[in-house]
Amino acid sequence: MSHIALVTLVVRDYDEALAFYTDALGFELVEDTDRGDGSRWVVVRPRGPTGTGLLLARAKDGAQEAAVGAQTGGRVGFFLYTEDFAGDHERMRAAGVRFLEEPRHETYGSVAVFEDLYGNRWDLLQPA
Repeated sequence: MSHIALVTLVVRDYDEALAFYTDALGFELVEDTDRGDGSRWVVVRPRGPTGTGLLLARAKDGAQEAAVGAQTGGRVGFFLYTEDFAGDHERMRAAGVRFLEEPRHETYGSVAVFEDLYGNRWDLLQPA
């Protein structure tokens, strides 16, 4: 096994999630295929030659709806690496991304926690 290709992120609505990840975060749309049963196979990922993609999966029942925005129990569950922390931080703030803290400069790099449109917590991180 060489890498994790996809991680599922349960979302409320395909189109609002797709807009957030492509417009606010700058991800690229890899695939958006109608599965014929009202569901879609929607994959986004950070721009670049490689990386793990997010499968945006619309919640199908009450248990899945309850997990939207709380898939990691309120902890940071996703780590978005960057080579331009200051530039990406400013671009994301301008696009309406909600940061929960001011940028910090730690021994391991520059970091700031932000929330996606559902409240899932992410680190924007430029390793030292």
